[in-house]
Amino acid sequence: MPLQFNTVKLFAGSGSIELSKNIAASYGGQLGDVVLSRFSDGEFQPHFNESIRGCDVFLIQSTNQPTDNLMELLMMVDAARRASAHYIIAVIPYFGLARQDRKDKPRVAIGSKLVANLLVAAGIHRIMTMDLHAAQIQAFFDVPVDHLDASVIFVPYIKSLGLGNLTIASPDMGGSYRARGFAKFFNAEVVICDKRRKRANEIESMTLIGDVTDQDIVLIDDICDTAGTLAKAAGLIMERGARSVRAVCTHAVLSGKAYETIENSVLTELIVTDTIPLKKESPKIRVLTTADLFAKAIENVNEHGSISQLFKVD
Repeated sequence: MPLQFNTVKLFAGSGSIELSKNIAASYGGQLGDVVLSRFSDGEFQPHFNESIRGCDVFLIQSTNQPTDNLMELLMMVDAARRASAHYIIAVIPYFGLARQDRKDKPRVAIGSKLVANLLVAAGIHRIMTMDLHAAQIQAFFDVPVDHLDASVIFVPYIKSLGLGNLTIASPDMGGSYRARGFAKFFNAEVVICDKRRKRANEIESMTLIGDVTDQDIVLIDDICDTAGTLAKAAGLIMERGARSVRAVCTHAVLSGKAYETIENSVLTELIVTDTIPLKKESPKIRVLTTADLFAKAIENVNEHGSISQLFKVD
């Protein structure tokens, strides 16, 4: 008996409008009609302006700050469930609160687990996301998780640069596994910046492990928040004799003085994706789109195809 496919409908949250439009265009369709009504006190209510009964509904929304983005997604999920959607998939290009994945000190919350509980309680059947800060967050969900890897976007771009003496770097010890994953595509060496923090977003000291003399360095990270770590790592690498240094980060959080920090740094460029929309343009920031990858993942989920095929790098 052949597989039966339900009607697929894609809807955008207000925090991911442009990316959602691009995903829909790449998928070969249009975004569905959803309206966010706002009240004078700031309260809001999402409303689907078309029938979604029996449909497979993909709700696209990154949950970066403000937390309204997360609340909006939760309410869209609840509305879809109450409107008798057949299957509800939360497409979360950037999964906020992912840095809170464990108790690293007494009496703190595990924010990413709480968000997972909220999404499942709201009624999602599946989640699709990209480059979680900690891969084990997938286990926080009791529904299937499609964890897409941005390396399939970044690696071809890095290859196009034609860097003769390429070395991959990690800006901290925790990201060394991510750097090694990139290095295998280029048969490149890995160097690591070992940092010590005073507190969140404030670095006390940093040392470099490995030789970067006359090398073209590419720093690999998943999130660029204040850009302080990247700027300090880039400066240290250039001091140690590197020819150039670039940075690749999936999620451009870019809070505080991040834009100013990047533009004043020795970085040749910062390469990011569009999982989070930029607040402004910068001559040092290059954005690569994730739309085609998410569109293909949505197609494969709908047609019961393999998601692992999307991890193959050209």
